[in-house]
Amino acid sequence: MTSLDKPTEDTQHDSRAVTEAALFEAFGGVRGMVETVVPGLLFVTIYTVNKDLHISAIAALAVSLLLVVVRLAMRDTVKHAFSGVFGVAFGVVFAMMTGNAKDFYLPGMLYTLGLALAYIITTLAGVPLIGLILGPVFKENLSWRTRNPGRKAAYAKASWAWGLILLAKCAILFPLYWWADTTQLGWVLVALKIPPFLLAVWLTWVFLAKAPAPIDVFAEMEAEERAEKERKAAAAAETSGTAPATGTDTAPGRHRREA
Repeated sequence: MTSLDKPTEDTQHDSRAVTEAALFEAFGGVRGMVETVVPGLLFVTIYTVNKDLHISAIAALAVSLLLVVVRLAMRDTVKHAFSGVFGVAFGVVFAMMTGNAKDFYLPGMLYTLGLALAYIITTLAGVPLIGLILGPVFKENLSWRTRNPGRKAAYAKASWAWGLILLAKCAILFPLYWWADTTQLGWVLVALKIPPFLLAVWLTWVFLAKAPAPIDVFAEMEAEERAEKERKAAAAAETSGTAPATGTDTAPGRHRREA
């Protein structure tokens, strides 16, 4: 290994570490995954035992609310827990309205389908959704669209991965919604919660780890603000330094005329 290779390897290692941390933050990490699985797992477990829609739905909603309360008590971010509450609440409302326990899962399935289409459509439009999600996390906002083509390509690959993985998941779940019973659908859905998600996150990490580093637009704005302040300070100093010089130059002439 030469001395020139070492910084390159360090830079790549730092880039991968930053990418991993950003993905962990954006998608909630292990705790976020647990919070998405537990309500559905509790629902299908209780329904498998007693076939009582009301008890199963109330238990799932209650544990979702409990997860939010725990996060609030720990002063932690609640966006993932809140999204879980809304998803469970919609499922409870659908199931209660129709009286069909399978409808507890329908809103989440429709959301998955919509998200899959959003990933694919935005990528075809040249604005891959994963870039819109992760851009602020990497402090690059939308700079990757016009200033970092390699990074845009990585976001496009990652968005395709997310879209196709979620479509494959929907291709399994929707036939089960029509043909299987509630417990079969529920257990398959629980089993498909984490593995496709981990696969999509891992592929995103692979694509972004090989991509050019993000452009920190926040650091650029701060640098521009500092430069602007320095320019104003220099201009003010130059102006204040010119006035005394003018007075000094004219004073001898005035004294000579008076003499």
